[in-house]
Amino acid sequence: MLMKTDPDQTPATPPSGDEGVPVSVKIRERLKAARQRFHSNDNIAEFIQPGELEKLLDEVTEKMQGVLESMVIDTESDHNTGNTARRVAKMYLKEVFAGRYVKGPAVTEFPNAEHLNELMIVGPITVRSACSHHFCPVIGKLWIGVMPNEHTNVIGLSKYARLAEWIMGRPQIQEEAVIQLADLIQEKTQPDGLAIVMEASHYCMAWRGVKDMDSKMINSVMRGVFLKDANLRREFLALVPR
Repeated sequence: MLMKTDPDQTPATPPSGDEGVPVSVKIRERLKAARQRFHSNDNIAEFIQPGELEKLLDEVTEKMQGVLESMVIDTESDHNTGNTARRVAKMYLKEVFAGRYVKGPAVTEFPNAEHLNELMIVGPITVRSACSHHFCPVIGKLWIGVMPNEHTNVIGLSKYARLAEWIMGRPQIQEEAVIQLADLIQEKTQPDGLAIVMEASHYCMAWRGVKDMDSKMINSVMRGVFLKDANLRREFLALVPR
């Protein structure tokens, strides 16, 4: 028997196929479909659609609340932790790990009109990150040395700090972070040589574990003429104030 349709009745909208699917799952499936890596120090902004970061914030808040409950913290009665789950979720997604979820800073590149070809050093640039092993802070400074040529793109001094902040704003290990930053600056400027030295305190070693407050890690990356020319390398290291 056929049922008559009321002409005044609006037909119900069929539910979408992904209704109720967590936004993190949707983003992860896009990454997998594109065969893109999504390690802790990768940027995934290209795969996050408008409005999804706020939904991800809600999802992380809910799961962080579960962590607090599993740690037997009474967030309902404790005025100090009543909104901690939201604060932590916001801190991770929009502050300390924002380098994963937002696109890179706009960098205006200028031609090397004056054919500059002398060593230039930028620093110290303060960097803040977190180790991907324990999510403890990594705080330090870095220095960038650039040996330009007539074809090198010139960028503003503040842009080096912006690029460093974007790379460091992810769970990192220092060795990989410096390489990522070197790759990015190399791509943007195309110099004859590039050198980076980073010195940082790791709170996974100072706050926990051996609890050594004085130890620091120093590492470097040398590219192009800095790798080939020992005198230039010595000049750069001598000019880095430490």
